[in-house]
Amino acid sequence: MRVGLFYLAAGLLGLALAGPLPAQPVTEQVLPEVARLSLLIDGKPSEVVADIYKPAGAGPFPLVIFSHGRAGSSVGRSRLRNPIAVGHGNYWLRQGVAVVAPERPGYGETGGADVEDSGGRWQDARCSGNPDFTRTAEHARRTVLATYEWALQQPWVRKDRILIEGQSVGGMATVATAALNLPGVVGAVNFSGGAGGNPHGSPGKSCVPDNLTETYRQFGRQARVPSLWLYAQNDQYWGPQMPQVWFEAYRAGGSDTELVMTGPVDGYDGHQLLLHGGPMWSAPLGAFVKKVGLLAP
Repeated sequence: MRVGLFYLAAGLLGLALAGPLPAQPVTEQVLPEVARLSLLIDGKPSEVVADIYKPAGAGPFPLVIFSHGRAGSSVGRSRLRNPIAVGHGNYWLRQGVAVVAPERPGYGETGGADVEDSGGRWQDARCSGNPDFTRTAEHARRTVLATYEWALQQPWVRKDRILIEGQSVGGMATVATAALNLPGVVGAVNFSGGAGGNPHGSPGKSCVPDNLTETYRQFGRQARVPSLWLYAQNDQYWGPQMPQVWFEAYRAGGSDTELVMTGPVDGYDGHQLLLHGGPMWSAPLGAFVKKVGLLAP
């Protein structure tokens, strides 16, 4: 287990470490197929909208299951489109990796009730309530689990080469899913994972972050899947300190895990590390992909 505090790397190095490109590499941005997946979420039939990126050919291909974040308002959640950024979908596609990114219930075109509310509330800069982040994470991971079970039935998916990845609340959901130790899942990638942030009213300090420490501690006791945690110093949702506290609580469980705390994302809230910090995360992510064998024959 290693903790990398400041990992600044050139984008070209990241591409070199990311593994071999497919025989016919993608040279232009490819838009996803938008599909409606028939899933069983917590035993109930559910129709979930998803973005799918699939390399040319019959496969089978390694697969990334990506989990999106959470807007602070119901209007924002209903407007979710492209649950994985097109650029990041193409990042995986260039490496011959398929991607499925579901819109969880309560979001986007999937719609339905919001089951991920933690119970915390912000009034300007003051947080109230006793947020249950474990509840939020467990509800979110139900869709990840259902998508995984759907993926196992697809002939174009390699059942032994699955990576789970997510951003913000989706990163927390990914950590929660890693605790299930699902067969064929080789690794978990957490970009800026957490919940309870208020970047405008309370920049750098989230709502009752100690509750999330205990949530991560709980998942860390269960997880055996290797994981990579990626955060930026200038993340306005949590700041730089709490992600390190959360990570230490998680890794106390003994799994193979690494934290990379990058420098600031210049010109942006560091919470947008995935979208705007590619030169800082591409090398550690590429090294992690190589370590877990996602692209192995």
